[in-house]
Amino acid sequence: MARANRHHIPGKVWHITHRCHKKEFLLKFARDRRRWHFWLFEAKKRFGLRILNYVVTSNHIHLLVVDSGPDVIPKSLQLIAGRTAQEFNQRKKRKGAFWEDRYHATAVEQNEHLIRCLVYIDLNMVRAGVVSHPSEWEMSGFNEIQNPPERYGVIDMSALRNFCGFPDNEQFAEQHRQWIQEAISNGKGQHESCWTDSIAVGGIGFVEETKSRLGIMGMGRRIEEQEAGRCVLREEFEPYSTVFDPENRRLSLNNSFFWDVLPVDSVG
Repeated sequence: MARANRHHIPGKVWHITHRCHKKEFLLKFARDRRRWHFWLFEAKKRFGLRILNYVVTSNHIHLLVVDSGPDVIPKSLQLIAGRTAQEFNQRKKRKGAFWEDRYHATAVEQNEHLIRCLVYIDLNMVRAGVVSHPSEWEMSGFNEIQNPPERYGVIDMSALRNFCGFPDNEQFAEQHRQWIQEAISNGKGQHESCWTDSIAVGGIGFVEETKSRLGIMGMGRRIEEQEAGRCVLREEFEPYSTVFDPENRRLSLNNSFFWDVLPVDSVG
């Protein structure tokens, strides 16, 4: 398999999805999801990873981050995925891959599109039918956004508020609750493939700019208007899989917009 290409666009927000090898439920135990979260915090400390939201499910993760410097995202994902895999394999006396070797990244415009992506991540386990509200799932960013801890938080609340246009935590938390409740009440929490099978999501200007800044890596990718005000930069490949209906789809390993995340010795 060809090695994954890396790219760096300073300041862009990226929605990252990464799934367990062969869609196995390797994160089904809370202790393993907590270890993933521990290493997420370590990536924040070591590399300055700026995290806006996340959710850890039983067989995949979603992560919303800001590209704050060269190799910050790849190094962070290498640490998180590699150490989580090592610990799991050592405890289970298991050999073999824990993750699919590439993760998918979608650039998200910093306006209403970012808000929709934020809510989409929060509602992951609601879509899966595991919980009725995101507050019921421990390993997600929802509860941290609602009650930011004084210490050991992983979410960059200042950046998240600024991107969403709110001056303080209380106002933002209230609006955040309303977004979630409206999405649940109006049935808007369903799977949206744009967040998991596109290279960029936003207005036409944002998508065109992203394609241009990707240079040769953006050639041959087409821009589509999905609805009024929302365009995507995409290529033909099979979309992301969670195994949970209605998200029963899978990532293509041929998508060139993946970073390598696992060193050769990280999966035992």
